[in-house]
Amino acid sequence: MENNFKRKKTSMSDQSLKRTKKRRIRKLPFVILIIVLLLVLPIIYSVRSYHQGLEVAKNHNQAPKIHKFNGTSKNDGKATVLILGTDLEDGGVSRTDSIMVVQYDYIKKDMKIVSVMRDIYADIPGYSSYKINAAYSLGGAELMRKTLKENLGIEPEYYATLDFKGFEAMIDELEPEGIPIDVEKDMSEKIGVSLKKGYHRLNGKELLGYARFRNDEEGDFGRVRRQQQVMSALKRQLTEPSSILKAPKLAGIMRGYVSTDMPDSAIYQTGFSFILRGDKNIKTLSVPVKGSYENITTNDGGAALGIDKKENKKRIQQFLNEE
Repeated sequence: MENNFKRKKTSMSDQSLKRTKKRRIRKLPFVILIIVLLLVLPIIYSVRSYHQGLEVAKNHNQAPKIHKFNGTSKNDGKATVLILGTDLEDGGVSRTDSIMVVQYDYIKKDMKIVSVMRDIYADIPGYSSYKINAAYSLGGAELMRKTLKENLGIEPEYYATLDFKGFEAMIDELEPEGIPIDVEKDMSEKIGVSLKKGYHRLNGKELLGYARFRNDEEGDFGRVRRQQQVMSALKRQLTEPSSILKAPKLAGIMRGYVSTDMPDSAIYQTGFSFILRGDKNIKTLSVPVKGSYENITTNDGGAALGIDKKENKKRIQQFLNEE
């Protein structure tokens, strides 16, 4: 009788175990569905938002043309991008008065910016000596790359150009209430807007005018400093928690306004890494470095900066390669 009880108990245990297994099996598809949704929905959201960003840019701007650029990848865990702010002179010739080289370290999540002053007197490969910003008018981003390599030892991997009208529209789309900036002084209508000293939220046109202002005793040195200030302000805005959800759309807007040879994969990787890096400071260097230049008069009677190329090359490499 005792054996029968044990057999009955074992049988009941077996039946209970089978029922438990059946319940687990029935639950398994539901669990798998939840996991799949958690993986797929963010992808769907990202792709949809990215294309919404592309449409925003398309409504304001023609599709940017990709230009020749023979940058060399070093496969060192860093991306180095030549960034040019461009405008049109009378006659439709493109020019640039904003020249930056941005290096992003994916491993350390460090960003460094080398700001190159447009008034540097440089040897333009295949041409004579001019102010360095003339390289873009003469031969686009590729000639600027060659000029930076020859005169300053900088070798960008990619390029990105953003016309000033596109910059205005992009800022207004990214932050409709304006970007917070501590305006250092009153600025006149010569920049297209009138700004008052103090803390303000600047729209796209105002922010561009602030970054391009040079009608004071500092000249190009002040403008480069303000451009770095604007980049830091944009960095703070992009690293706000809300920007993580905005990131795919922001990437689409940027892709629509910016002419660049960076592949989409590199843009995504850099953008998300940058937003998730937190509130780390951007390291900056202005070129020419202090004590390495003099004011000169060019052969055509214009004012320019004559620089010690050897010293600037050394300081740039120290800056980009420092730990």
